[in-house]
Amino acid sequence: MSRLKLFIPLMVFVVLAVFLLNGLERDPNAMPSALIDRPVPVFSLPVLGDEARQVDQLILQGQPTLLNVWATWCIACRVEHAYLNKLSGQGVRIIGLNYKDDLVEAKKWLAEKGDPYELSVIDANGRLGLDLGVFGAPETYVVDRSGTIRYKHVGVIDDRVWQQKVLPEWQKVQ
Repeated sequence: MSRLKLFIPLMVFVVLAVFLLNGLERDPNAMPSALIDRPVPVFSLPVLGDEARQVDQLILQGQPTLLNVWATWCIACRVEHAYLNKLSGQGVRIIGLNYKDDLVEAKKWLAEKGDPYELSVIDANGRLGLDLGVFGAPETYVVDRSGTIRYKHVGVIDDRVWQQKVLPEWQKVQ
């Protein structure tokens, strides 16, 4: 029996390793959002570059929209930004959600790298992000004409992701 006790740490290690490896194989986009098929949460926030102007969730109604969570501190957002500029140039409506960011840096970034957003909502304290269930940036939501979230993508949108994952959802809301 005492020799069997020697194997307990090994068994614990094996069990933990199996759980960790299983977690590494999961796609973060496979985590379902509780907001799919629900309206965008109620909010009233200022607009980046026109901070005196407040907008609410109604800004996401009337036409299909990508709601893109971004920030200057987000390295992956830098990778994604050029592709968002391309999509915007093709007529895709994109509303930005500037998440817990420095406003001076955010304005500078858009001036230097181009602004794919019809407007960017300032979520300085992260409340809207929390209501949306944001894990981090970038994240992108496909919102239909009624302001209902139809799809959530966690991570960078590039040509492959757009063609294989987001575009099919975008076409459904057209």
